Amino acid sequence: MSAIGLYVAGTGPLHRVSAGPKLLGLLVVGVALVAAADPWVSLGALVASLLAYPLVGLHPRRALGVLRALWPFLLAIGAFQALFGAWEEGLRLCAQLASLVLLANAVTLTTRVREMLDLFERLARPLRHVGVNPDRVALVLALTVRSIPMVASAWRAAREGYRARGLSGRPHLLVVPVIVQLLRMADATGEALVARGIDEDTRVRVD
Repeated sequence: MSAIGLYVAGTGPLHRVSAGPKLLGLLVVGVALVAAADPWVSLGALVASLLAYPLVGLHPRRALGVLRALWPFLLAIGAFQALFGAWEEGLRLCAQLASLVLLANAVTLTTRVREMLDLFERLARPLRHVGVNPDRVALVLALTVRSIPMVASAWRAAREGYRARGLSGRPHLLVVPVIVQLLRMADATGEALVARGIDEDTRVRVD
């Protein structure tokens, strides 16, 4: 099972909280981190995010799995800021990104997709008055959540191919295979949706 973005059954405190408060809390924390714009606050938030995993009943290896998937992107962001900006800014951006991804992953690990879909659908109901189908909006948001493990899977496949070819010291060579794999997954998802008649005016559920 992937350490990123898949529901894990459990009885921890975060499992017992409904999807609405969890997503609202994630939004509030994200806004607060961006508003603070302080590298040490962001670094503290990163440490707190890591410590939160065992406290809410999630194994620490799931947090480490997130960081393993993120480190090339964090390295690129940090290096760019160090070369063309300030290292403090690079530290802040990397810590913010890692913290928010860790927290978002904790939410998805402790929330069923059906529960999220129901929440998105309820929030989108007022849009019926302007001609928007809430079921379609909920489906798009649910598929967005589902894309998290897809990205992780594409990254693992590219990294395994990278190692099998004996390549080292050139992580930029992973970029193209990851993009190609994601495009293939997106194409397969599109075909599956069409095959199930998503274009028809029917109610859609994603489990």
